[in-house]
Amino acid sequence: MQLIIYEKSPHSFIFARFKIFNGTHMRVFKFGGASIATPERIQNVAGIISDYADQPLLVVVSALGKTTNALEKVAEAFFKGDKQTAKQLFTALEEQHNEYARKMLGGDAPATLEKLTEFYTEIEWVISGPIEKPYDYYYDQIVCIGELLSTCILSAYLNANGRPNTWIDVRDVFRTDETYRDARIDWNFTQNKVNEIVKPALEATGMVLTQGFIGATDQNASTTLGREGSDYSAAVFANMLDAESQTIWKDVEGLLNADPKLFPNTVKIEEITYYEVIEMAFYGAQVIHPKTIKPLQNKQIPLFVKCFLDKTLKGTMIKEQTDTFVYPPIIVLKKDQALLQVTSKDFSFITEDNLSNLYNIFHGLNIKINLIQNAAISLVVCIDNKPDVVEQLMEVLSKDYKVLRNEDVQLLTVRHFTPSILEELTKGRVALLEQKSRNTVQMVIK
Repeated sequence: MQLIIYEKSPHSFIFARFKIFNGTHMRVFKFGGASIATPERIQNVAGIISDYADQPLLVVVSALGKTTNALEKVAEAFFKGDKQTAKQLFTALEEQHNEYARKMLGGDAPATLEKLTEFYTEIEWVISGPIEKPYDYYYDQIVCIGELLSTCILSAYLNANGRPNTWIDVRDVFRTDETYRDARIDWNFTQNKVNEIVKPALEATGMVLTQGFIGATDQNASTTLGREGSDYSAAVFANMLDAESQTIWKDVEGLLNADPKLFPNTVKIEEITYYEVIEMAFYGAQVIHPKTIKPLQNKQIPLFVKCFLDKTLKGTMIKEQTDTFVYPPIIVLKKDQALLQVTSKDFSFITEDNLSNLYNIFHGLNIKINLIQNAAISLVVCIDNKPDVVEQLMEVLSKDYKVLRNEDVQLLTVRHFTPSILEELTKGRVALLEQKSRNTVQMVIK
């Protein structure tokens, strides 16, 4: 699954990159789907990458635009048995990517179109076959293709425009377990593959272009690392390559104290600690994938969040310690939540034995508890409201417990809160559950 493309360039150019790579000025970039959603934006990304032509780069790229959402619909239609709809939806995606490749590559498109066809065939085999495994397995086999398509096109475009690079299928590098949709990386195997495949490619062309979000099992089944997992993929590479830094290029000027789509008057944070960001991610902030920070913190690799729309903006720096001791209120709102009250039928206390049993149930169904509160004979939890998962959970819990649920709720988290900001954010809302510490308040609101 490895494709290596070399630009026709002087040997001296490649030799210079070899020496630079040995000089440890290695950087990792991650670009999301929005950054390459249009021909103008892909040209902008190429401009950013060209600014670092004298340094070795590993670039992780997500799927084009809304491709992942579209592929999820393909997976859903297939698993429902509606193969005709699944094929129609996927054919539309094929046409979209082929047209995009022709527009970006012109006369150089045929070789790339041939490679894209190999990926299309992978999915066509899946959606033409029988349904013999759980949904999550088919989800990963189908959804993974988005990143492979986008990176193949971007790699060819960069090579055609003077930025030599090696395209690598990350499934040849990232070995994972079989926890589909939330796969765990085998670090030792993956590190060996980074040494074997990625480092020589960096020495040869100075740049590796690969995918985020995906990996593969030892049986070559595709896996995904969790929604929005490209940030994490980039962090794993940064760790294993001992990178100088990692940069996430987004459509905002840096890390903001709240989602600008949900809250007006957001504030950019100039510097912030690993600890503070991992707290934000844990509570549901979408700006950085929750697992991203650990691989970076373990090797003290700084993380930058910068704007691909204006590369001159300073952005945000995330590191171990900063000179910032006062942060603005950091606001995270998780919509589509379900609030469950689980009560023992026989009035037995919810203590160690019952808690252990309940935690095992949630763990067995891969359900993350976003907020929890324990009472004498009941447990109240707030979880993501995924209808199929919640129904399965209700069925299991109802064997031994009485379960009440409220689905029309949201989870509001405010770090470094003030009374005035809480009053403003909860005006006209009803708080069904509240937990407060010195720095953080969480409320389930309706």
